[in-house]
Amino acid sequence: QVELVESGGGLVQAGGSLRLSCVASGRAASRYDMGWFRQAPGQERKLVAAIKSSDEATVYAKSLKGRFTIARDNAVNTMYLEMNSLKLGDTAAYYCNAGAYNNGRYYADRDFWGQGIQVTVSS
Repeated sequence: QVELVESGGGLVQAGGSLRLSCVASGRAASRYDMGWFRQAPGQERKLVAAIKSSDEATVYAKSLKGRFTIARDNAVNTMYLEMNSLKLGDTAAYYCNAGAYNNGRYYADRDFWGQGIQVTVSS
């Protein structure tokens, strides 16, 4: 069992930056592979980026690589998402997930989601 809590969202102007954090707690929390997802109103939840626990290998949504950077610090059971050059289209609720990363693909565990945090990019 793992619990996930996101922080760091908010309102930012287009072109600005934000860093999201996700703290994981629970047994063996640091052993989980983890990912960030986002969901805009009326749209499905989609993978933003994921990071493997063992070697910190990463995978990104193709459209976001270069602007977003995922990282983790297993010593404090925290995953981060650095978001730069934010665009209006980045407005969404962002969720962290604990799951599995195999062969370059991330598989979300449906039972391990954070509560979500809103990121709003204004013009």
